Parts: sequence; C-alpha cells; structure tokens
Amino acid sequence: MNRPWRAAAPADVGSLDPQAVFEAGLRNHHVSNTAYPIAHGRTWAPYRVPAPRTNEVARDAWAGIHDLCLYVHIPFCETRCSFCEYTVVKREEAPGVGMYMDDLRRELELYREALGPEPRRLHGFDIGGGTPSFVPAEEIAAVVERVRAWLPFAPGADISIETTPRIAADEPAKLRAYREAGIGRISMGVQVVQPDLLRLLNREANGIACHRRAVENIRGAGFARFNVDLMYGFAGQSVESWRATLQHAIDLGPEYVTLYRMRYKLTRISHQAPQVTLEQVRPLAALAKRMLADAGYGANPGKTTFSRIAGDVGTSSYLARRVQDGLPYLGLGLGAQSFTHTTISYNDGAVGKNLYPYHRSLEQGRLPLQDLYDLPRAQMMGKMCAVSFYFGEIRRRSFRARFGLSLEDAYPGAVGFVLGRGLMEWTDDALSLTPEGAAYVNGVIALFFAPSIQRYLLERDPELAQDLHANRAASLRVAGEAARA
Repeated sequence: MNRPWRAAAPADVGSLDPQAVFEAGLRNHHVSNTAYPIAHGRTWAPYRVPAPRTNEVARDAWAGIHDLCLYVHIPFCETRCSFCEYTVVKREEAPGVGMYMDDLRRELELYREALGPEPRRLHGFDIGGGTPSFVPAEEIAAVVERVRAWLPFAPGADISIETTPRIAADEPAKLRAYREAGIGRISMGVQVVQPDLLRLLNREANGIACHRRAVENIRGAGFARFNVDLMYGFAGQSVESWRATLQHAIDLGPEYVTLYRMRYKLTRISHQAPQVTLEQVRPLAALAKRMLADAGYGANPGKTTFSRIAGDVGTSSYLARRVQDGLPYLGLGLGAQSFTHTTISYNDGAVGKNLYPYHRSLEQGRLPLQDLYDLPRAQMMGKMCAVSFYFGEIRRRSFRARFGLSLEDAYPGAVGFVLGRGLMEWTDDALSLTPEGAAYVNGVIALFFAPSIQRYLLERDPELAQDLHANRAASLRVAGEAARA
C-alpha cells in the first residue's frame, strides 16, 4: 500500500464484547455471512467519495497495483430465478446485448487508459452473471481476446465461465467456442432437483431432463475442470429432497461441487427468510459434507467448494487469489464490484439494475462508477476476513502482508474467543474453522467485521427482516425511477 489509511469514523473505533457479537451474528444468520458489508448505506456512509471525485480517486487507488484479478459481468438471463440477488436486468432488455458488449469493451479500454502503462499481471479471470452463456459465443471470445491483449496472465491463472443446464444441453457449439478461446473451467448451476421447489424458484426449464446432455456436451467440448453449484436453506426444503439433489450432482461426475446457502436479501422470496432457522439449515450442511466426502470430494470443515482432485482447491484462480491473498480485483460491467488495497466501488446499475445509466456513463467517456468508498483499515480487514470464510480460514501471512499486523494483534478479542471455545484453530499458516465452528459460522464471521457493522447486528431485529424484504422494495423503486429518467 502506497498511502496512509483513511481515518476511521467514530463507529469503527474501539471493540465490542465478542460474546455479544457472536450471538448477534447467529440471530442475524441470514445476513451475517461472506457478503460483506451489511447495510452499507449506513455503515459505509462516512467513506463514500463525492461523485465529482470518483474517477480521480479510482485512478489513484490502482496506482502501484501490479497483480490483480478480473471479473466481467453479463447481466442477461433466460429468466430471473426467484433466489437471485445479483445484478440481472429485465427480460425486455435482452435486445440490448450487442450494445452492452460494446459498452463492456469500452469500459475495458477506459480502465486500460486510466491505469496507464504500469506493468500488471492477471491472476484470474471470471466471466459471471446473470448467465454469460446467454450471449453469443463470439462476444465472449472478443472480450477474452481484448483482455489478453492488455494483461499478461500469471502462471496458474485461469479463465472460468458460468452456464445453465439448458444452454449447455442445447448449444454445444458455444461450449466448444469457449474452449477455443482458452476458457478452462466451467460452472453449471443445478441448484436443486425437487420439482415443486424448481417451480417456486422459476427454474423449471433447467431441471433434470437436460442435465445429462449438458454434461455430455461440456465433456465433449474438452472441459476437464467442471463445477456444479447446489443451493440449500430454502423454506420447505426437506432433508430427503436435498439428499436427492446431492446424489444427482455426484452422479453427474463433476470435478468440483460448490454449496451455496440461500441468502434472501434482495431476492423475490426475501419474505420467506424468517421461515428458515439455523436448526433447519445445519442438518442440510452436515448431510452434504458427509455425502461429498464419501464420494471422494475433499474440503476443510468450513470450505464451500469440494474438490475430488488432490491439491486443486476447486474454485477459479480468480476466487482463490481473492480469498487466500486478498488480491485486488477489477470488476467490469453492470453493477460490478472492484476492490483495491484501500477502496471498494460499485458500477452503475448496482441498485437500479437497468442498462441505461451504465451505457450513459460510457457514452460520455467516464468510468461507470455508481458508488466508490475510500475505506479505513478496519473495514478493509473486515472485507478480507469475510471473503476468507469461503475457504473456511484466514491466512495469517496474507493478512499480515496486506495490513502490516498479525491477526492476533488486529483481533485480540475475536481470536481469543474462537480459540478458547474450539470454534477455530491454527492450522499451518491459517486460522481455520473447526467442525464446531463451521456449524456456528454466522456467529464466528461476525467477530471479524468492522465495529460499525457489528453494532448494526447488535441493534438489528431479525424478526423484522428489514434489510431483506425492504431493501428489495427500495431497489425496485430506484430501478423504476432510473428507467423513467
């Protein structure tokens, strides 16, 4: 880091009682997770950069960063799933694919100019969404080619893309084109197989009927690194239906299986969150770990991606370097997030979820930044630690390299609490979740949040679910206002 940390606001100074924070995280288990921060309109308000200064601050934040990852967001889908919390545009905006891909290339060039001639290396490149495979394959290949022309790939860096079962089953030529473009890892969202739950989630078109054909096409295209995404924690999801989903995924034979617990914030089914308790979720997580282990998929107690390849963490190198090392990443596209050593930003469209503001910014030749936050060390530590829990551990050496102090010095109360209660342990160069800690991860993770976010959890009434359902309504209102502007 090349400049001093920004001073923390009063709410981010001091420490809170670990026991109280742990209990608050468990009470608020639907929001106390890896999706950091929480209620950023309140907790990050002191750090928001005024709009006239965003481009300047963004450029300065990238100075001296030579190693980074890249994420490109494709916001189009066949249909919006009810569980989706991400920046996905309405179906009627699908005709804007060509314009959007032109805008993506324009944004890439703007960052190439803004970041200047400093030598940089790419350590991972993810193409996500939405559904990236929704757009023509040649559009994806063109983006990959432009990225390669700008950023040399570091050894071990890969490119990963997402697809749906239906597209993989019906459009094998797309899959072959991805391999020809150098994309080496592909992830397919199976999620669940229970028919009534598929209907509720608006996922009927991606049911079991097309899964086998999808896998045949993925293998036929030459993909040897194939991941299946599964989701649990839905209202009404039974243990037996989850067992069937897990067995089905194992039978598909992927190299990796990634588990996602349902996060209700900003989804169409956010009102269902109070129906799902930790007592209902824990048996589902435990069952998944047992079945995957029995099938030869390995992971530490807190990790969410399971791999059957020894020495392969299972995720893309983009996510691995973010999680393990806190590596900066540049996010391109509608609503995409970028992360430097001192800032986090969100592109236009992060709230409104429509293409026009993003397109307008690029048409006017400016970086499409909706919000930029210049953050103090306490908040950047909270972000790195929260993301680290994707792998169930915080790497000591990486943490010290990023922040100039040890985990023990940064979080004396939290580290003492988790070690004393057997929730985490030192393993090699990491502070890692134990099996007991994995069952209580929502409380553990809160211990590493910045004080302002811990205070929010302490004050929040989870029974009201105010930032699940209400935030979705607010986002829809903003989207309507933006569309009329």
